[in-house]
Order: sequence, then structure tokens, then C-alpha cells
Amino acid sequence: MHFKQLEVFLHVMRLKSFSRAAEALYLSQPTVSAHIRSLEDELGAQLFIRSTKEITPTRAGKSFHPYAAELMTIQEKALTDLQKLTTEVKGVLTIACSTVPSQYLMPQILPQLTSQYPQVFFTIKQYDSQDVIQKVIDMEAEVGICGSKKERVPCVFVPIAADPLVVVTPNTPMYQSFGPHLPIEELKKATFILREEGSGTRKESEQFLLSIGLEPNHLQSSVQLHSTESILQGVRNGLGVSIVSQRAARDFADMGLVRLFYMETESLHRMLYLVYHKNHPLTPAAEAFIETVTQCCKTENVKKSSLPLS
Repeated sequence: MHFKQLEVFLHVMRLKSFSRAAEALYLSQPTVSAHIRSLEDELGAQLFIRSTKEITPTRAGKSFHPYAAELMTIQEKALTDLQKLTTEVKGVLTIACSTVPSQYLMPQILPQLTSQYPQVFFTIKQYDSQDVIQKVIDMEAEVGICGSKKERVPCVFVPIAADPLVVVTPNTPMYQSFGPHLPIEELKKATFILREEGSGTRKESEQFLLSIGLEPNHLQSSVQLHSTESILQGVRNGLGVSIVSQRAARDFADMGLVRLFYMETESLHRMLYLVYHKNHPLTPAAEAFIETVTQCCKTENVKKSSLPLS
């Protein structure tokens, strides 16, 4: 039994497709099929039911799955422990980030990381918060940073930075007439620009709206956008109002393109979390990343995100 066979088996189990497993592993589909057939011959059991529509694991396949996963974890731990025998931190580190960490937090931290660890190539991939967690679970990213956490998943969530949320509106005479707080009645009448499902910002926003008696499903909404930058541009051009990270909206507010408001009843608050898989050993590059990000987020430059709201 070879580790490559186990790796192929686990990918087919997760993706339920020989062709998608081949694509993920950069192999040909016949090679994937050959690995599975060889493994089945060695185990003396059929692992998958093949059909033209889908690939379904057999009872033997389901039974073998946790053992295969454990064997791969042992291999990873062995390789990682051997890598730690050297003092050099090097390699490629894939980091999954939600929008705000990707666009506004990582650019502050990356200069220190690249200077301190010149032999590490950092790859930042942007998703919504729920997808960040899933990428870490699926081991498509070794670490992630996101704006929400999830219960009952095999991940560790480390709070690293506060990320206040604010109501952002066009900088028009109507909104200029209000003080630092936007009346709730005005918010209830507004047209909203929404973030996509799975966004940490959207999750926190909906919880806040419910707390002030506004049902998110009853919002007047004009459009759903998939990035904070797009939402800010939409607000700037009068498309509607939204709730976004104050960290992200700061430059737009400083330039007078939008207005930011805290609510009269309470401010919106959330945390940014560093996330990694609790059952898989971390590479030296990932450990260095976690240590550096944690230290950077203790400094005022990264953690502070307040600004005067007028």
C-alpha cells in the first residue's frame, strides 16, 4: 500500500469524482483509476461503485476511509517533525482569507513576514468566511483568517483583532443632517446593499438588525455584492446603504466619499480569527506565520481600527 494510493482515495472520497480528483492532484483520470484499482486489489475489496452519473463509496470504502485519513495524518506529522529538525523556515504557505483580512489586514503584516522569512512564498487566497473555514478543513489552505467562527468543526479559532462594523451611507445632504448616530427609523427606511451568504460581515449585520427589530428578510435591498470594495463604491454612488468593516471604510470616509455611523443603541462589533486544523501538524512556515500574525495584532497599528465618526 502506497501513500499516493491513499491520497488518491481520499480525494475521490471527498470530491466523489475521479475526474475532479485527477484535476486536484494534477494527474490524468486513467492514473487515478489505476491507483484505485491497485488499492482495491491489495485490500481485496471494492471501494467505489462506478456509474456514468456519480461515484459512490461502498461499505468497504466508508469503513476504510478513517484509516486512510489517519495514515495520511501520520505521514504528514512524520514529515513535519523531520522538517522541524532544520532551523530554516521555507516553502510555500497557502493562506485563506476573508475579504477584510485579505485586503486590509494582510497588507500590513506581509512586509514583516516576507522580510523575516525570505525563503517562504506566501499565497493569499480570498473567500468568504465560511469558505475560509472549509478550505482549512479540506486542507486546501494550511491557515486562514476570517470574520466568524463555526462550532463543531475540527479547527482552532484564535481571536487576533477587533473589527468594528459601521453603517455606511452616501455623503449626501440628507445624511449630513444627522449627527454621529443614524436614527433607527432612518435605517429601517433605507435601501440596503447586501453581502453574499457566508460572509462574516453579513452574519454579524443580520444579528444586529434583528436586535433593533428589523427582520433581514424584510429589508429593502437593491443588490447583493461580493466584495467590500464594490459595496463602498455602490454606496458612494447612491445605490444604497450597507454595514461594513470600519477598517475597510476608513479611506472612503477620510476622502469624504461616504459617511459612517454608529447606531444609537449599540455599536457593531466582531472579531477576526486565525484558524487552523486541530488534527494536522503545522509546517514551520505555518507556525512562523501564526506567531508573527499574533504578535503583530497585539500592536496598536493593526488592532486599532477606530476613527472619529462625524
